[in-house]
Amino acid sequence: MKKLLTFVVSLLLLLLIAFLIISQINNSKPFFFIQMSDPQFGFLDANESIDKETILYERAVADINRLNPDFVVITGDFVHDHTDSTQWAGFDRITGMIKRSIPVYMVPGNHEYPSNPAEEDFVNYKSIYGDDKFSVKHKKNLFIGINSYILKTDSPGLEKEQLEWLKSELESAGDMRNIVVFTHYPFFVKDPDEPETYSNIGLEKRKKYLDLLKKYDVKAVFAGHFHKNSYGNYKGMDMITTSAVGKQLGNDLSGLRIVRVTKDSVISNYYSLDDLESIKDFSEIESN
Repeated sequence: MKKLLTFVVSLLLLLLIAFLIISQINNSKPFFFIQMSDPQFGFLDANESIDKETILYERAVADINRLNPDFVVITGDFVHDHTDSTQWAGFDRITGMIKRSIPVYMVPGNHEYPSNPAEEDFVNYKSIYGDDKFSVKHKKNLFIGINSYILKTDSPGLEKEQLEWLKSELESAGDMRNIVVFTHYPFFVKDPDEPETYSNIGLEKRKKYLDLLKKYDVKAVFAGHFHKNSYGNYKGMDMITTSAVGKQLGNDLSGLRIVRVTKDSVISNYYSLDDLESIKDFSEIESN
């Protein structure tokens, strides 16, 4: 009986060691996620119709389901007019078509709120969509999303609350391979010292947040809002602005960003919806 017990214990220990080794191998394998931004239902036809956005967003979701990323992040401006129930219904319906096996995380943009929001407007969003921020650990990587519209509005109480939460998440990150942050507004579009515009965060808050993120070795910040692709860098931290699934305000085409995460890197490429048609699986993403 004693020998049998010793054998069973040894077998269980071997199985546990094998499980830990397999888990370590799986967690260190490259994977990819998809960032989408600004489907902004109603923008293309000045709030008269959502037909064009419906076509584009359905194509994007079909590509997501085919490519099967580890997860999806949508960085705001789901609708053009926050009071239009048809626009919300279109966004909700098509977002709901993403396979249940693919987690979807969202942070709101400015168009989810009035132009001069009160605190109750932020509360109302949460009552419908849950939190306006997120923190997710995945395969020893940390992914954080914040509500950047709070930084652009006169909301000192909400900003302080969110900043303390962000600090806490970063401080408790532990031994993560990569830390990535998502916002709607880019902190800056190209230059960390560029003046404040409609398209970025004010200089004082910008520096505060950039220094905080850099302190905790954040690899990259992914944003939207600009409806153009743009790239910048702050002391080795990438600031990546992704163009829209919906209406373009530059020379890019409607599309999304595929982000490949390895043991020590975060590498991304923007693909138009037309380009995505030629990509069949992750092996083709790895080779790009």
